[in-house]
Amino acid sequence: MGGVTSSMAAKFAFFPPNPPSYKLITDDATGLFLMDPFPHRENVDVLRLPTRRGNEIAAVYVRYPMATTTVLYSHGNAADIGQMYDLFIELSIHLRVNLMGYDYSGYGQSSGKPSEHNTYADIEAAYKFLEENYGTKQEDIILYGQSVGSGPTLDLAIHLPRLRAVVLHSPILSGLRVMYPVKRTYWFDIYKNIDKIPLVRCPVLVIHGTADEVVDCSHGRQLWELCQEKYEPLWLKGGNHCDLELFPEYLRHLKKFITSVEKSPSQRSSSRRSTDRIERPRRSTDCFEAPRKSTDRRERPRKSTDRPEKLRLHEYKFNNMDKLEKFRTSFDQMEKSRRSVDYHEKSRKSIDQQLERARKSVDWLDRIRVG
Repeated sequence: MGGVTSSMAAKFAFFPPNPPSYKLITDDATGLFLMDPFPHRENVDVLRLPTRRGNEIAAVYVRYPMATTTVLYSHGNAADIGQMYDLFIELSIHLRVNLMGYDYSGYGQSSGKPSEHNTYADIEAAYKFLEENYGTKQEDIILYGQSVGSGPTLDLAIHLPRLRAVVLHSPILSGLRVMYPVKRTYWFDIYKNIDKIPLVRCPVLVIHGTADEVVDCSHGRQLWELCQEKYEPLWLKGGNHCDLELFPEYLRHLKKFITSVEKSPSQRSSSRRSTDRIERPRRSTDCFEAPRKSTDRRERPRKSTDRPEKLRLHEYKFNNMDKLEKFRTSFDQMEKSRRSVDYHEKSRKSIDQQLERARKSVDWLDRIRVG
């Protein structure tokens, strides 16, 4: 009965792109896999990984020189690694990390059918390959789960006690809770993240758009409240379900998080204590800057490579606005001071005039007495 219910839930949870956005071909000269139509990159490995449930999944591994951190990225329910490819390259470059992304069973060029338990086996296969073939240690891995990808991400995270960190991007409380505001967990529900998040023992960053029409922002907020080791969340005002990467705050906050978790635990806790009072106001500036021209741009803008320029422009605008505000404040203070001086000047002149009248009155009386 549970399998039947899970299969029904899977029909609502999984929407693999059809046809897939890429093909896997074998290079005749090297025998390596290539992703068509993407050009070959020396720092990108294209892989096929066996899972414990008998499927083979497609994956990409992006290397960054001298990186000490590896991000294992689980994408959303309506994408494949072909659509995510450009974003993977950009994240690796700007965050200075190695990055592995993979397709769930039944997605892209992965065999099998998508299901909750297949995705658990899929992420395990990717993690195992990182350990055995790239020598990646558990404590150097950040698990990144977007939307439905938060399910396999948290399922693996609760089994890794030395994991460096977790990022939850537009996460779900559970599959059923996306459709109905239920107050308890039912046996037939899938991706019961609400029950797993309290068991995660590493720092967790939650990112969610306040205008998300697919997974309400309340999912992210509740998951963050249940975290053992909370990191400052990022609530992107006006952000929808598929456009958060377009906000300058997204990359900036993600970089800050990775820098923080790359420190030792003792450094991390002392740094957090010293910066808590400073960092809290940043949430208000994030909300101030968030409204965008459009929130319905979906996969196409991912290919843009001008985000750093947008970030610089955003910072330029914000800094100028900050300077202008300071200037206005200073000007207002000067104006108040000037008015105060003018007022005192007028008061002084009035007193002088009164004294002058009194002096003339005394002189007049003296002349009368003398006369």
